Amino acid sequence: MSTLQPDTLIKNPHGCHVVSSVEIPAEASRVWEVVGNFAGFDKFIPALSHIEMTGEGVSSLRKKFFKDGNLVVEQLNSRDDQALSMTWTTVYNTLGVGQLWAAMSVEPLGAGKSRAIWTIIAEPAQGGAEALPGFKEFVQGFADDSMSNARNLFA
Repeated sequence: MSTLQPDTLIKNPHGCHVVSSVEIPAEASRVWEVVGNFAGFDKFIPALSHIEMTGEGVSSLRKKFFKDGNLVVEQLNSRDDQALSMTWTTVYNTLGVGQLWAAMSVEPLGAGKSRAIWTIIAEPAQGGAEALPGFKEFVQGFADDSMSNARNLFA
C-alpha cells in the first residue's frame, strides 16, 4: 500500500505585498500590448537578456534569462484581454525568492492616458521575518524601475 499523496511545491506566498503603479500617456490597449505581453517583459526590464516561452496562453511557461546569469521560470495562471489583466506564479528561480505570485493590469484613465499596475506578493527563500524588510525593498525597487521603463517607452 502506497503512502504517496498529491502534493505540490507551489504555494501562495504570504511575505510582502508590493504594488508599482505608473500613469502612461497612451491608450490602455497600447499599454497592454507591452506590459500584457507575457513573453515580452524584456522590452521594459533591461536586466533581462531574453525570454523563452513553452506553450501559449494560460499554463504556458516563461523562462526569463537575466544578463547576470540568473534564471526565473514562471507559469501564466490567468489572462483576460478584455479586463487587461493577467496573473502568474514563479515555479523556479535563482534570485533567492521562495514563493512569488504577481498580477499585471492596465486601467484606462480617459483619452490617451492609462495606468499600468504590477502587484507582487512574494517571500524570500531564506531568512524568515528578519529578511522581509530588505527583500521587500529589493522587490519594490525592481518593480518600480521596470514600470518606469515601461512608461518611458511611451514618452
